[in-house]
Amino acid sequence: MTSAARFENPVLPGCHPDPSICRVGDDFYLVTSTFEWFPGLPVFHSRDLVHWRQIGHALDRPDQLPLQEVPASGGLYAPTLRHHAPPGGEGRFYLICTLVDSPEWSGHFVLTASDPAGPWSDAHRLDGEGIDPSLFFDDDGRAWCTGTRLTGRYEGHTEIWLREFDPSALALTGEEHVIWDGAVKDAIWSEGSHLYKIGGRYYLLTAEGGTALDHAVMAARADEVTGPYRGNPRNPVLTHRNLGAGHPIVGTGHADLVETPDGDWWMVLLGMRPHHGDRCVLGRETFLTPVTWEEGWPVTGGRVEPDPPVPALPPHPWPAVPQCDQFDGPELAPVWNVLRAPRERWWSLDERPGHLRLRVRPESLADVASPSFVGRRQQHRDFAAFTSLDFAPADEEWAGLALVQNNDFHVVLVSAADGIRLVKREQGIETVLAAAPAVSGPVRLGFEARGRWYRASYAPGDAAGPDGWTPLGDPVDGDILSSQVAGGFTGVYIGPYATANGRASTNHADFAWFEYRPL
Repeated sequence: MTSAARFENPVLPGCHPDPSICRVGDDFYLVTSTFEWFPGLPVFHSRDLVHWRQIGHALDRPDQLPLQEVPASGGLYAPTLRHHAPPGGEGRFYLICTLVDSPEWSGHFVLTASDPAGPWSDAHRLDGEGIDPSLFFDDDGRAWCTGTRLTGRYEGHTEIWLREFDPSALALTGEEHVIWDGAVKDAIWSEGSHLYKIGGRYYLLTAEGGTALDHAVMAARADEVTGPYRGNPRNPVLTHRNLGAGHPIVGTGHADLVETPDGDWWMVLLGMRPHHGDRCVLGRETFLTPVTWEEGWPVTGGRVEPDPPVPALPPHPWPAVPQCDQFDGPELAPVWNVLRAPRERWWSLDERPGHLRLRVRPESLADVASPSFVGRRQQHRDFAAFTSLDFAPADEEWAGLALVQNNDFHVVLVSAADGIRLVKREQGIETVLAAAPAVSGPVRLGFEARGRWYRASYAPGDAAGPDGWTPLGDPVDGDILSSQVAGGFTGVYIGPYATANGRASTNHADFAWFEYRPL
């Protein structure tokens, strides 16, 4: 690989925020936040830091955590992934995270696994306040946990606390130390902390400024793990806050560091790609940027480039994921998620082989529940998504495609008893944007997005292809699907959907295939 070779950022496009990374030998592993989506906490594997494949989810059993009734953008916040091998012992992976706004319980927890692909343990609850916990294994055999909590001193003021972690008991122990409360005067949302020991010193990496346009990466260091920590005089070490809302990458922050086998350093972090102004329907994505060291401090060049030089590692691409899912496997592909942890299995891949069957249930996307919706992340500003639906709707029953930001902001293209409908839900109010007569037999439904605009279309039949499509209504303004309008921390998900809109039903909807491709 020549020095001129470059890669394209983000390395994980679509809603993959709060990345945390660790290396074991020549292998890199990474996990991101998933909030209310299930399975949660996807685990990725790479050998060159550029090409990643998903190998599983740390949360893949509904009984691992009470995710069932969390609100939009509640749930699983800011995981940290670490590997530790004690002298003479077997290595183990630790994933620490926070469950937020669950009616049953909320707080920090840790999962463990001998293989990052799983299975992962049940959740071991930890005490400690706030969010964004992180683990650090020191070279003296001790382990430590950091976390973030609000202080109440002024709006948005937080502090970073430190306590010892017992890996055998999976518990926090000992005295608490407050080690940081911001790199600048009147700092807000100093969070996302990670500890490292590099060259005999302890380094603290934090996010600051809130997870929007003012997001930034800050660094501090100390001679003892408990501090005192002194901030880098050139903080922030990376931010795009000075580049304006029109920059192609905004909101960079919440970073984690990793060293390659040859001693090079890299940083993974979140950022956003607006489709116009500050509107970001893709959510916060995972970016990669190089790090050097000067005068004992990490240096990034101050910004994330869209096409940096590739790491000095042997390239290791993985087989491409098919653009069209034929629903012919025993389980849903890892790309698919549902809302919250379902109490029952309302989908099937074997009742009608070669089809995804969704039960038509009372729950809808407007409910804080687990409706019959199977979604995947929108990963490109310009994309097309199509499916083939076989469905005989009764009164009030819908099935089709949905574009989902949250329960109060989404767009659906559905087959209903009176025909095909394009429906927008904005601030909790539903509006039928366009309608067309019913199609006899199977019907194909699709969305094509160009920046902020989503065009719906439909066609008779079930064969994939470009023929016979009819646009339905005017393009929908996707601004309502951005977190800047709808609120929250996630990006758009798209996929098959079915509902009886509050009524009981024994019906089902069958989807023969689903295709997603960039344009």
